[in-house]
Amino acid sequence: MPVRKKAGALTPDEKPIVKALLARKWRNQDIQDLLNRGRKATVNSARITEVKQNGRIKVATDNEVEFFIAKKKAWDSKTGLNLFDDERLIRAREAICLAVHVFNSPTTNFKTEMFAILANVAWTYLMHEHYDRKGSKIVDANGRTVELSKLLRRNDCPLSGGMKRNLEALKEIRDAVEHKLLGKSDGTWLSLFQACCLNFDKAICDLFGDELSLQNDLAFALQFAKLNIDQIATVQKYEVPEHIAALDARLREGKTGDELDDLEYRFRVVYTLDSASKSQSHIQFVNPGSEEGEEIRNILIKHKPADELYPHKPGKVCELVMQRTATKFTSHNHTQAWRLYKARPRSGAAKPDATNREYCIYHAAHGDYTYSDTWVMFLIEKISTQEGFDEIRSTKL
Repeated sequence: MPVRKKAGALTPDEKPIVKALLARKWRNQDIQDLLNRGRKATVNSARITEVKQNGRIKVATDNEVEFFIAKKKAWDSKTGLNLFDDERLIRAREAICLAVHVFNSPTTNFKTEMFAILANVAWTYLMHEHYDRKGSKIVDANGRTVELSKLLRRNDCPLSGGMKRNLEALKEIRDAVEHKLLGKSDGTWLSLFQACCLNFDKAICDLFGDELSLQNDLAFALQFAKLNIDQIATVQKYEVPEHIAALDARLREGKTGDELDDLEYRFRVVYTLDSASKSQSHIQFVNPGSEEGEEIRNILIKHKPADELYPHKPGKVCELVMQRTATKFTSHNHTQAWRLYKARPRSGAAKPDATNREYCIYHAAHGDYTYSDTWVMFLIEKISTQEGFDEIRSTKL
């Protein structure tokens, strides 16, 4: 006799439901159709016949049956989400979509404020669902869910450094909403908001599956006027209100050039003007990763020498980390860190230049390594928690 796969079997909760539906004179194929909605491993008709022949199975109540039917009808065939089982993910997707709709609406003035608020809600639901499925506690003793900012500081947070910095900036904007008027800031942080949307789509797909992508649900905003470069240039000359400029300065404070250039922190595009008559002139979007985009990048971006990108020797790294954290961080700890996080190969390696270029580079001329600002900030973030510092110090050399 072949072994029955558990995935295609009826659960103890489903068997009484099937018994009740049979009592209501439902046909086997109709019961089977209801059961298989949203199931990854489908149930065959034989399982229903087994319930019919088993007199020991109790019949579910009318309320239980009606709830089961309602829940089965609440599946979204496109995303595979269920209104009852996946409420956080459904609301997270709706919140980020609402943020985009409000910001793109030509009749709405409360753009920056609503985007910051709704995007924060969307990311909070997303991270709560991630940790809830991992079995981590997301509700404290007072019945309040853990704040997004605290989840971002966890060592097991699945988001990249750029994504975290983007959300931290968004939180500062959101916190300023109830105290300041931000109406003239809509264009100031557009790159932050765009990166936030792209990051959200990547995160929800990485954590819960590509079918949850929003790429096909949202389109470019339409407008009733042509983009005129001279007009845009004029608008950009307007003075930004002092309180908005101050908040923008705070968002940039303490961030390195690499962090500010990170596409996951803020998104940027290159515009090119095609040769055309005035009535036909338009803006062309170029993918930064394409061959054409790389060619434009070579023209527009100054090449930085290695000494500028990786200015810190090991001793300087330790000094900067101690200054920023007020925690003793020795050269021994630094060696433990680069071995733990594979920033560079061990001494005497066959390929000494096989480094993580985000953090470190090898200088063949004098046979040593120097480190980037990104590496310094990474270490500061790690040892800011006891768990992170303990992980480094427990690394064996």
